[in-house]
Amino acid sequence: MKALLLAIAAAGSILVAAQVNAADSAEALAQKNGCLACHSVEKKILGPAYKDVAAKYKGDKGAEAKLIAKVKAGGSGVWGPMPMPANSPQVKDADIKTIVAWVLSL
Repeated sequence: MKALLLAIAAAGSILVAAQVNAADSAEALAQKNGCLACHSVEKKILGPAYKDVAAKYKGDKGAEAKLIAKVKAGGSGVWGPMPMPANSPQVKDADIKTIVAWVLSL
């Protein structure tokens, strides 16, 4: 029984470590692609804080697709007058998807 509990605890630790690595990887992509020049996780810079974006779209099943499209094409008016420039084609679609999934997970 003790061995089973240790195995379950070890598996849980591995899962948590994998989630942390994925978040670190997504944040590194955001940094590499210039997203963190205008956004941060916790506070508004020029654009909204990523935690505010996650809260706004919580429970919205179409949020990922909406945000991917907005990041690619750019936009304005949702979070204030400062426009977000288009990020396509200079940012890979796979990177945008990873970053958006990470933001929504916050």
